[in-house]
Amino acid sequence: MGNANSDRRNGSVVRRSFRNVRKKLVGNEMRSDAGNGEKALLSFIDLLPVDMQFHIMTFLSPQDLCRLGGTSRYWRMLVRDPRLWRYFMLRDIPHWSSIDHLSMPKQLDALKGPLSGGPGCHTQDVMAEYIKACSDGRILGQRSKPVYKRFTSFLRSLRTKEPRFAMFGPGLEQLEVSLIANMMFAPNILRVVGITQDTGIGAGITFMHKQCRFNVLVIYSSNSVQRGRHRVGHIQVNNELFINEEEQQPGKFVCQLPPHIQEVCQLVDGFIYVANAEADQASGGIEEAQAQIRAMLQPNWGPSSRPLLVLSCVSNTWLASQHTSCVSTAHQLQLSLLPNPWMVQNTTARLLSGMINGVTWLLMHSGIRL
Repeated sequence: MGNANSDRRNGSVVRRSFRNVRKKLVGNEMRSDAGNGEKALLSFIDLLPVDMQFHIMTFLSPQDLCRLGGTSRYWRMLVRDPRLWRYFMLRDIPHWSSIDHLSMPKQLDALKGPLSGGPGCHTQDVMAEYIKACSDGRILGQRSKPVYKRFTSFLRSLRTKEPRFAMFGPGLEQLEVSLIANMMFAPNILRVVGITQDTGIGAGITFMHKQCRFNVLVIYSSNSVQRGRHRVGHIQVNNELFINEEEQQPGKFVCQLPPHIQEVCQLVDGFIYVANAEADQASGGIEEAQAQIRAMLQPNWGPSSRPLLVLSCVSNTWLASQHTSCVSTAHQLQLSLLPNPWMVQNTTARLLSGMINGVTWLLMHSGIRL
C-alpha cells in the first residue's frame, strides 16, 4: 500500500511539471516549433490531456521515449524532465532482477529524495542513469562493445585452463531450500560433469555451460553436522571461514581468512557470494557481510580484475514479493567501493531463476568467450 501511495504522489508531481511545460509552449490550437520558428498544427497526441500523455509514456521503453522526444520541442522537454526519470527509477528499481558495477545508479540516496525538488533532482542526469541501469539499456550497452574490448576478450578466451570460482555466503546455509542441491540436479540449466569429495566445509563441482566447463569451490562456514543443527534448531555455530579481529572502531567488522582459505582465494578466477535475500539484516549483519566480502577479495590474493557475482537468493518463488531489490543489495554491501567488477543477480533456490544470466556474466568477465 505504501509503495502504491508513493507512486501516486510521484506521478502527481510529474504531471504538474508537464502542465507547466504545456502552458509555456502550447497555445490553443497552434504552437511555435523551436527549430525554425514556423507555426505547426498540433497533432492528436499533442492535444491529449497531460494526464493521458503521462499515462502513455509510462508504458514506453526508453528507446521509444527518446524517439518521441525527437519529434518536437514540447515532447523533448517532457522527455528530458528529470522528474519523469526519477519517477521511472523509483518505480522500477524494486523490479530489476540484476545490476552490475557499470550500471549501478550513482547518488542513490539523492534519487530517493522527494520528487519535487529533492537533492540532485536538477543537477544529476537521471535520464542517462536510468537508461544505463535498466535491462534494455544494458543489452544495448553489451551490443555496442568497442572493437578493442572485443579483441582483448578474444585473446583472453585463448587460455586453456577451466575457470574456478569460490562460492560462499549465508545464503548457502540459512535458506530452507538448498541452492547447491538444486544446481546439481538441474541439467536443463547447468549440467554437472564432475564432483570432488565433500570435506565437510566445502566441495568442488564442475559444471558445463554452453560448451564451457567451469569449477565452483563451495565453501561453507561450518561443517555439515553444525549446519544441520543450525537449520533445525537455529543454534548459533562457530564460523570457521572467517576470523573476526578486534574492532578498531565501534561497529566496524574486520575479518581475516585462515591459511587454507587464503590459498583458495589465490587460485580462483572469481567469486560467487550467496546473500540471504529473505533476511531483514540488522546493521551488524550488513557490516559483517561487507567485511567478509572485503576479506575474500583482498588485493593480496590476486588481481582486482577478478569478478564478483552476488546471488541475492530466496528459497521459493512465492517469496519474491519479499525479495530485497538487487540495487538495495548492492548499496547495502557497498559493492561500488570495490575495485573488482561485480554483478547482483536475483534468484530463487528452488527454480534457479536468473542463474544463467549471472553465470554468463561471470564467465564473460573472467575472459571466457561464449
